[in-house]
Amino acid sequence: AVQAPILPPAVPASAPVQPAQQPMGVMAETATLSEDLVYQVLRNCRDPEIPVNIVDLGLIYDVRIAADLVHVKMTLTTQGCGMGGYISQEAEEQIRTLPGVRAANVEIVWDPPWDPSMISQEGKRTLGLPE
Repeated sequence: AVQAPILPPAVPASAPVQPAQQPMGVMAETATLSEDLVYQVLRNCRDPEIPVNIVDLGLIYDVRIAADLVHVKMTLTTQGCGMGGYISQEAEEQIRTLPGVRAANVEIVWDPPWDPSMISQEGKRTLGLPE
């Protein structure tokens, strides 16, 4: 009989990300994990209603890495956005593809409120907005 792999428990959205205690020299596995890499994979995530990724839309407010856990604070373009669950789930899935990531947590926050001035220059070009 084939035994299913044992997966680590999911981190609940309300759980704070605590750095793991690691002995010296164990960082090799997570050495390549960085904020830049997290932002890079988050550029694969889009609001299905807007042709710009969530990074260039200015929806990502904070990225924290604690050992093999990644916590992201992001917002949505409006509090009534029905795609919030889909977007945050997609963001978590993208982050978990990075080497050295055991768990990803994406928290939706509303402060500060999003506004179009948060869109990157690249995003404004894509949307045809004045830069």
